[in-house]
Amino acid sequence: MRAVHSQSNNRLHRDNPQERRFVKAKNMTSIQWLKNIPQNIGWYLSGFADGEGSFNISLKKDAEYATVWKVDPSFNVSQRDISNLILFKKILGTGTLRKRKDGVVYFEVRNYRMLAERVIPFFEKFSFRSVSKQKNFSLFKKVIALMMQGRHLCPEGLRAILELRERLNPGRGRKRKYSLDTYLRSQI
Repeated sequence: MRAVHSQSNNRLHRDNPQERRFVKAKNMTSIQWLKNIPQNIGWYLSGFADGEGSFNISLKKDAEYATVWKVDPSFNVSQRDISNLILFKKILGTGTLRKRKDGVVYFEVRNYRMLAERVIPFFEKFSFRSVSKQKNFSLFKKVIALMMQGRHLCPEGLRAILELRERLNPGRGRKRKYSLDTYLRSQI
């Protein structure tokens, strides 16, 4: 049997219907709309996101979930000038724009299917130049691939996601409300 490889180097096997749907949906959605993006706009937005964008994985406690934990991935860019954020929303065809009290506006995509179908293919085509953003994007893609396989819904998959998350955005001085250790202690 031939294995299909995703961009994140995770092996997706043809005998798994859920994984097959992910590959098919990804290929169908990423082909046509990506071809219509002008090269200069795609590279401009990629460079802008390289400096100003962020990939994040939040963890929230939620009794409604079987694992009691909700994984909340996001891609966002924030600025006072809204013009580039509007362009991101238009080009990606997804996301929301919100204004904070301090006047900063941010563009954000939180739906993991839209992250898989729009954000990831965009940045695979218009890749980052900085090594740190490339590493974060690679880790983020792996998390989204696990979520597309439904792995965030079981303890083993959630642990794998949180282990990847521990390596995301290193050295930012940010303390996460819920860490991998918090999750592991909750499983005892």
